[in-house]
Parts: sequence; C-alpha cells; structure tokens
Amino acid sequence: MSDTEPGPAAEVVAAGGVVVRSGADGPEVLVVHRPRYDDWSFPKGKQDPGETDEETALREVAEETGLSCRLGPYLTAVRYRDNKLRDKIVHYWRMEVETSGPFSPDDEVDRLRWCSPAEAATLLTYAHDRALLGQLED
Repeated sequence: MSDTEPGPAAEVVAAGGVVVRSGADGPEVLVVHRPRYDDWSFPKGKQDPGETDEETALREVAEETGLSCRLGPYLTAVRYRDNKLRDKIVHYWRMEVETSGPFSPDDEVDRLRWCSPAEAATLLTYAHDRALLGQLED
C-alpha cells in the first residue's frame, strides 16, 4: 500500500447493557427506542478515547436512560456492520439499576420500555439483540 492510499477503517468499538430488574411477574429488561432508526434495542454507544469497555457501557446506559447501574456478568460481544458499513463490535454486560435519574427523551433515545424477556424478544428489532436475551439465564 502506498502512502497515499487510505488504510483500513478502524473498527468502531461500543458497549452497553442489558438492564434487568425484578418485576411483579418475573424479571424485566429495559429496551430503548431510537427515533433516528425507528428501532428498539438495548442502550449502547461508542467508546470515547481513553475509556475502558466497562466505563463506556456504564456511561452510555446512564446517558441514554438516566439510570446509574452496576455491572453484572459480561454477556458477549456482538459484531456487525453499521449503517455506514463500518465494522462494529459492541460489548454487553448484564446490569442492575443502582439509582434512577430523570429520563430526558432526545433525538438519540425517545422512549424507554420495561418488559418481560418474552415481550422484549418480540419488540427488539435486531436478531443479535434478541440473542442477548438467552445470555440472561443464570
């Protein structure tokens, strides 16, 4: 490769959480609606320079949901091509809520929904998100 040819695009690194709480009829998971894509997913986002994967996951969940969480077990990494055709890896942890702050809908996330894992499976837009639900069983 010459000095003028662009190198391969760097992989986009992101992290997020499958936030779980006890509900009246069993465990509930939090899903978010992203108006830009009109999809339902788990809260996640891109890593800032110098952040660890864990720091990214906690920050992104807090920014998108208003929830301060604690990390549970690492679930998995999901790889795919994003809408800009870049390779992307997203690291996910199971999380539990420590404190609830206000949720402020914006152009990134405009709705939150707590639902059973079965409901989440029908609501989530992407197969890789639905596959994460199977990782929750202890």
